[in-house]
Amino acid sequence: MGADRGFDPVTEHEKARAALRAAIPRLVRLLRDLPDRDAPSGVPVWTVGDVGAHLAAVYLGLCSTVSPDETVDWDSILPPGDGPFIERVTAMNATSIKLFTGDDRARLDDFVAERGEAFLRVTEGLAPDTPIVVPWYGQEITLATATGLMLSETLVHGLDIARGARLPWPIGPDEASLVLGQSMPTMMTLALNKEKARSVSIAFDLVVKGGPRLAIVVDDGAVTVTRDAPPRAYDCRITATPTAFLLVSFRRTPIWKAIGRGQMRAGGRKPWLAMQLGELIGTP
Repeated sequence: MGADRGFDPVTEHEKARAALRAAIPRLVRLLRDLPDRDAPSGVPVWTVGDVGAHLAAVYLGLCSTVSPDETVDWDSILPPGDGPFIERVTAMNATSIKLFTGDDRARLDDFVAERGEAFLRVTEGLAPDTPIVVPWYGQEITLATATGLMLSETLVHGLDIARGARLPWPIGPDEASLVLGQSMPTMMTLALNKEKARSVSIAFDLVVKGGPRLAIVVDDGAVTVTRDAPPRAYDCRITATPTAFLLVSFRRTPIWKAIGRGQMRAGGRKPWLAMQLGELIGTP
């Protein structure tokens, strides 16, 4: 099963919207079925209730970027200054769980359902490359990236909640492929650790089975991520199943476990460089 070629961005965005539309009710049911909101989650420092609050904040934030009816006082929420991307997002994550406390946490399911539906309704028919201003990133992203982000947050943090609540939460390869294709190129670029990338020159060929193929080129503190790039020489090729790469990227599955299960492998002229990708691209 090889990587896709010549993908249609409009068709893929519609598939991402459909996947999000299907994932939102799953998340809502998960939030409603929580037996204990104070139980530890898949995120070590957060309870399952904290993760739910973070997801509600994500839905609020992304909905506010596309809907004139959703207003947020970003000046009171955003961290001061223009620090590195990972530090900025980490600070926002810490703030996000404080936006929903007390009785609000008992209604997270309804809030997520309402804002998820609003996001899909307001963006219906918009082009995938429609620019979206994201205040906590300090820049614009495309609607396709925003849709992929909402899907990734739903899937990955849904897993965090399910692990804490000991409830099932499957992530299918098609869903994971859509996240990787829609949001990963932009997010990898934003999340580059420029200090670690200084004086580094590596070209990675990321082959997602049945999904996108990404050329990730790190060159002296900068990175470009290109989908379906023209042929070129690579230092390292990483081949992975979609779900495994998604979970390894977000530090939800150890890379050794994915390798041991045959879900990831490295090749090319310098396969040992594969481990550097996770060090160069940060995760909040």
